[in-house]
Amino acid sequence: MCTVVVGFAPEEEAPVILAGVRDELEGRPWTPPGEHWPDHPGVLGGRDLRAGGTWLAVDPAGVRAAALLNGRGVLARDDIRRSRGDLPLLALRRGDLPDVDLSRYDPFHLVLAERSEVRMWHWDGGRLAADKFPPGTHMIVNSGWEQGTDNPRVAHFRPRFAAAPRPGPAGPATPAAYWGSLLGLAAGDGLATSDERAMIVRSRLPGGQVWGSSSVTLLALARNGVRYDFSARPADPAAFRRVLPAP
Repeated sequence: MCTVVVGFAPEEEAPVILAGVRDELEGRPWTPPGEHWPDHPGVLGGRDLRAGGTWLAVDPAGVRAAALLNGRGVLARDDIRRSRGDLPLLALRRGDLPDVDLSRYDPFHLVLAERSEVRMWHWDGGRLAADKFPPGTHMIVNSGWEQGTDNPRVAHFRPRFAAAPRPGPAGPATPAAYWGSLLGLAAGDGLATSDERAMIVRSRLPGGQVWGSSSVTLLALARNGVRYDFSARPADPAAFRRVLPAP
């Protein structure tokens, strides 16, 4: 993922709200959220078909979610590198930072959210750091947890997410009825993909490949369960479909 927004309010009916945008090469194959991993029963998420892992996973029984963003720093050696896509799955299983050899992974930011707390680990290829989010609205991008306003994306979106009404208990309402104005924000707030503030992006790389936003996830970890909505058409607020509670 390249942008994650976390709204943490422990006293609310939905203590954690998470919006995540995945950016990837347009031709990289993937499948929408489902229970794709026999070694992780009950866990739901979109699956990257090239490496087999995920960018965001949800454990409905544990009311827990994990999201992964690419970080910056020193890459792992080619001969030992593992895909970072297994980290969200392992984090959900352990309820903590996975017990793995981090030197085998390229830099990352790993977010683990539960109703009672939201934690994040940063690995830059040589050093591991950890954070615990206080109540409030937070944004994570490839540079990490952005707490200032120097990043144009953060400066535009964080106050808007913070001001949006929070949803309540996870329920069977349509995405538009449940999320309200958060739906349009997660779909990019109408900004052009070329805007420096854009959260939904698209660009053509040298050689003709296209890099851009491929999906958007909206999650609520509520007191009565998990609300999970997903869109494979990132800029279209009407394209979200309900994953949990099951339609």
